[in-house]
This record gives sequence, structure tokens and C-alpha cells, in this order.
Amino acid sequence: MRHRVYVEGIALWAPLLPGWELAREILRSERTPTANPAPRPAPTLLAPTERRRAPDTVAIALEVATRACELAQRDPASMCSVFASTHGDLAVTDSMCDTLAKTPALVSPIKFHNSVHNAAAGYWTIGVGCEQPYTAVSAWQHTFAAGLLEALTQTVVQQDPVLYVAYDIAARGPLGTMATSTGLLGAALVLAPGPTSASMVQLDWCARPAAAAGPSRASAANGALVAGNAMSDCLPLFEALAQCGPRDLSLLAAPQLELQLELRPA
Repeated sequence: MRHRVYVEGIALWAPLLPGWELAREILRSERTPTANPAPRPAPTLLAPTERRRAPDTVAIALEVATRACELAQRDPASMCSVFASTHGDLAVTDSMCDTLAKTPALVSPIKFHNSVHNAAAGYWTIGVGCEQPYTAVSAWQHTFAAGLLEALTQTVVQQDPVLYVAYDIAARGPLGTMATSTGLLGAALVLAPGPTSASMVQLDWCARPAAAAGPSRASAANGALVAGNAMSDCLPLFEALAQCGPRDLSLLAAPQLELQLELRPA
């Protein structure tokens, strides 16, 4: 059975794709990436002191969440949200493990609360004053599509807009040899159950057994811009959103489960 939602807000951030407006031109091959990768974003949602102190996961997640809501012209406090990360904050986790092994009495309470998988979602809901439910998702190699499936399902079932945020950062230390990831990558969508003046894309979708053809891939040139990041599976969808034309995609939400997407201009 196919369902329909509408994309109202889009955001993407990576060092070579710093913001959706620029990323869209690069993904269309209308512009070449800068030779100087951007530093991590500085989300305006946080006060300056918190902004400097926040870990990379929080910085990237809040940046794309804010930009997607702005583009959709939606009040972020009014929406349920789904946050997805393959690994959470492995940099903080590695630091805590190192401290526990060497000087366990010096474990930082701030690092501890930043190490939990839903830390970015917590910062978001507190920062925007949102009392709506949020969901934190991790599904190993299939995290982006699994989180998107959750957000799509909530949009259809609840008949209310949903914010979807997906992000991963570089892995460090011994954990990085088991759970590899490089660079920063964040992506966000505001999904609505029906068309509005802010609708940009009509998205028809269904979940079905995985086909032998395998998932959709971004172009080699665009894929190289986020290669190595654990959330890079988001790029085929954002490449399609940048093209603005009809497009069919398949994303793996589990080893045997495929998320089939049909994109059409709204």
C-alpha cells in the first residue's frame, strides 16, 4: 500500500556542502565545491557559551533542524520529531572510555549527558521549547532509511507534520576501528501529511521486501563529497530533491526491507 506525504523543509550540511542553498547547486553540478571545507556549523539556537561547548553531534543536528523548519515556515515547538544517528557521539564516548580506563574519578558529567544517543534531540526540544514527543533511532548501516521510515509513518498515522533529522560525525579512538565514520554530515526534512503553500515535493512511499537490484546510489562525484560518513546513505534522496524532477528511489531500511520512494514536484 502506498502512502503520500509532502516535503516542506529541506536542510543539508557537510564541510563541502555547507547549507542546502549551496548544496543544491553543487548536487546539480551547477557549482563546484569549495577547496576549503567549512568548519562545523554554529547553530544560532544555542547561546554563545553553549554553542562553543556543544559536541559536534549537537551542532550539526541543531543546524539542519533549524534550517529545515525555517524553510518550511513551521513552528519547531509544534512538531513531533525523529532523530537518527548511526553511532551517536563516538568522540565523546571514546573520551569517556579513555578517562574511565585512566582516571575514572574525573569523568565529566557534561560529557556523560552528551554521550547518550538522544542528546541532540534533548538539546533541540529544550532549545525550541517543544513538548511534543521525539524518537531517537539507530539501525547500523540502515539508519537513514530506518529513521525516514519512522518519520514517514508518524506523519501518515498522526496526520501532523514531523521533523526528521539525521546526522553522524567522525569516529575516534579504538571505537573508530569498529564503527567507522569520517567528517560531519547532517540532513533534515519537514514532512507534512497534506499539501500546503510551503510544499516543494510530493513523496509517495511504501515499505516492501528488498529487491535484488539493491538500493539507489548517488552519482560518483556527489557521493565523494560525503564519502566515509556513516550517514552518507542520505545522499541519493537529497540529490533527487536537488534535481526537482520526477525520480524513483529505493533505500534499505533493514537487510530485507526496502523503502520505495517516488518524488514528484508538488
